[in-house]
Amino acid sequence: MRARAVLAVTLIMACTEAFFPFISRGKELLWGKPEESRVAGVLEESKRLVDTAMYATMQRNLKKREILSPHQLLSFSKLPEPTSGEIARAAEIMETSIQAMKRKVNLKIQQSQHPTDALSEDLLSIIANMSGCLPYMLPPKCPNTCLANKYRLITGACNNRDHPRWGASNTALARWLPPVYEDGFSQPRGWNPGFLHNGFPLPPVREVTRHVIQVSNEVVTDDDRYSDLLMAWGQYIDHDIAFTPQSTSKAAFGGGADCQVTCENQNPCFPIQLPEEAGRPRAPPVCPSYRFFGACWHRSQGALFGNRPPPTARQQMNGLTSSWTRHRVRQLRCGTGPSAEGPLRATRASGTPGRAYLPSRRSRARGPVRLSPHPGETRGPCFLAGDAAPASCVAARAQTAWPADAVYQEARKVVGALHRCIITLRDYVPRILGPEAFQQYVGPYEGYDSTANPTVSNVFSTAAFRFGHATIHPLVRRLDAGFQEHPDLPGLWLHEAFFSPWTVLHGGGLDPLIRGLLARPAKLQVQDQLMNEELTERLFVLSNSSTLDLASINLQRGRDHGLPGYNEWREFCGLPRLETPADLSTAIASRSVADKILDLYKHPDNIDVWLGGLAENFLPRARTGPLFACLIGKQMKALRDGDWFWWENSHVFTDTQRHELEKHSLSRVICDNTGLTRVPVDAFRVGKFPEDFESCDSIPGMNLEAWRETFPQDDKCGFPESVENGDFVHCEESGRRVLVYSCRHGYELQGHEQLTCTQEGWDFQPPLCKDVNECADGAHPPCHASARCRNTKGGFQCLCADPYELGDDGRTCVDSGRLPRATWVSMSLAALLIGGLAGLISTVICRWTRAGTKPTLPISETGGGTPRLRCGKHQGAGTSPQGAAAQDSEQESAGMEGQDTHRLPRAL
Repeated sequence: MRARAVLAVTLIMACTEAFFPFISRGKELLWGKPEESRVAGVLEESKRLVDTAMYATMQRNLKKREILSPHQLLSFSKLPEPTSGEIARAAEIMETSIQAMKRKVNLKIQQSQHPTDALSEDLLSIIANMSGCLPYMLPPKCPNTCLANKYRLITGACNNRDHPRWGASNTALARWLPPVYEDGFSQPRGWNPGFLHNGFPLPPVREVTRHVIQVSNEVVTDDDRYSDLLMAWGQYIDHDIAFTPQSTSKAAFGGGADCQVTCENQNPCFPIQLPEEAGRPRAPPVCPSYRFFGACWHRSQGALFGNRPPPTARQQMNGLTSSWTRHRVRQLRCGTGPSAEGPLRATRASGTPGRAYLPSRRSRARGPVRLSPHPGETRGPCFLAGDAAPASCVAARAQTAWPADAVYQEARKVVGALHRCIITLRDYVPRILGPEAFQQYVGPYEGYDSTANPTVSNVFSTAAFRFGHATIHPLVRRLDAGFQEHPDLPGLWLHEAFFSPWTVLHGGGLDPLIRGLLARPAKLQVQDQLMNEELTERLFVLSNSSTLDLASINLQRGRDHGLPGYNEWREFCGLPRLETPADLSTAIASRSVADKILDLYKHPDNIDVWLGGLAENFLPRARTGPLFACLIGKQMKALRDGDWFWWENSHVFTDTQRHELEKHSLSRVICDNTGLTRVPVDAFRVGKFPEDFESCDSIPGMNLEAWRETFPQDDKCGFPESVENGDFVHCEESGRRVLVYSCRHGYELQGHEQLTCTQEGWDFQPPLCKDVNECADGAHPPCHASARCRNTKGGFQCLCADPYELGDDGRTCVDSGRLPRATWVSMSLAALLIGGLAGLISTVICRWTRAGTKPTLPISETGGGTPRLRCGKHQGAGTSPQGAAAQDSEQESAGMEGQDTHRLPRAL
């Protein structure tokens, strides 16, 4: 009986031991609630991997600040703002944690499932919260003031009150089709060697560039209809509405491999393979390339917003979308106050009264600019704009009584209406799409649509709107006042103009460049002349060390973003799929180009969407084919119809103001902001000077008197003085005047934010603006734990202990690799002390050897033998100066005769 009991217990224990892991794992599979301690452990390890890689990158960058390679210049132009960087870090930690949890749970899933589908909603929520993503996924708190209905928030949030993150900065790009990743979750197309797509591997992007896209600089066809300004405006608008930051880490998250040299795909390293090319200098086997930042976005976010659950796969972040970020605005605005002249910074242009350049960038490093050819100047200043790729305060006032913040807000609204809405949608987009496609995909404005999502789509920003790269001319033309080739300023190859501010500062200013854009044609997008060598061989080149290839970067970016193939998007747009070589030839008239594409990709479904759309035949009177016309048109309609602040919406401007806005044009903008006195009526049409040019006096423009405000005679309120370190903006609510106050960055409002005018005057006293101690924020510390935070008036500073220096993020201390200053001081003092001791010992020895009267230390030299060491003379105790001098004289005489007597110093 006892033996049976023992046997039973043994069997139970054995079964428990054998099945406990299965039971535990089954619990996780069924309920998805592993212990939080296990999740915390995974997240801590993920944070360590991400932060270690980013720290290593900052340390490498610190040592290479003066080495301006093309890869560093590209990274500079893709650096995220601080808020974007925080979100991206949280997203990377979350994705790394999900992958680690998948491995730990060790689920056996079907190939068609997404890996994260194996993790429960609760587990994903825990990971989102502990990674730091959750705050960026929750709906923002929308202000409830009349000002929020008058001006859009600078982040673009709360445009749609039902979906407050639609169109906001630092949110995921919209997905019009589910992404395609090789692991169903994150790995780009072409990530895994040997992975087959429709039975074939994808061709390396550099091979596609070489065989299909690239053409010599000399083989360029000029556009017979449009000026180079059409290309420049498209680039400007593209950078105004979409910006996907590139990973700031140049080291792999696992193992720390250097992305500059590794040939392996290790997140965030995604190198472009470089095959051997005839006639090309021997180069490294890869061109460094990095993945673009992910966004905080996953399946459970659908439940948080009450929307259709989005894909669980990796999403990319847009740092701009409908507006800028607060950080960049703080850099561009001057301090506002009662004595401020205006809210925007600028750099006065010397020799041109009333003209100004963009403000200069303030940076610890020299900045990413090439060496200047001008004597006494090594580098020019970097210009600061809303876009990372490009003082005094200046502003125009229609109402002198307006406070500076009111001028800024109203000017921002007017400029936004002119640039993005009127010039872009009225004048630019119809020329790109053609009239028929514009009518089909955009059409007339029918009012605000609360169901239209204005968020920029991934395929638009990553592929479709990059058609403009095929319209870039290899030469930057500079013309004189007669619109002829400038005798002193010849045209520049494009690579000579990259990061060259002295081209503007010492090259006659902006006017020669503007004349070149107006009076010289753009490059025509021809199927066998897609992109010239300035973009595929010399992009961002400052020396002969290395180059970048924009075409390969575009293709690699599309694969990184998980964009479906060309045929998937044609089907999305209602266009027929191209299944055979004959089908492809109907979309691409050049048979040689179509054959080259199929020869590389082997299957039509494998064609990258950017290449397929770029190579299509143009629509009538258009500069795009049917696919890109569809994608660009859909995006522009969404940006217009989903915008509560669209200029044609009745509450945004008065009827008189809209009438004035309609008069404006890009030609008028050029007249008002340059020294040109004659311009074409249509700045996008290439014309000949002087017959196609009109005097600026005949170019209509808007009258700012339409913005002048009047108040009733019996108004007892008037305009109060602006508060110190703050300002106010005027608006109306229920027919009554209202002032809404705000404080400068770094200050917080104390008192009533909104004041209303009553019969007795303002209903409250103006508020105060108190300095915020950012360093006391324990929940969101402004500086990394490695740095010391010091509060300043209106801001803070992150300080590092020597020998550490601030990294590129401005908040993390990085080892500079040099000895601390205190060490140098100690070494100097030690050297001084050793030298002093050596001198003292030498003196002691000398005096010791001279004290020859002591019987124990007789030292004498006789005859003409070995020469002795001559020591310093000493004055003996009790001897007068005169006696000492005589004694020294006697000793010198005796020494010359070879006889001397030495005594120890008195001190010894």
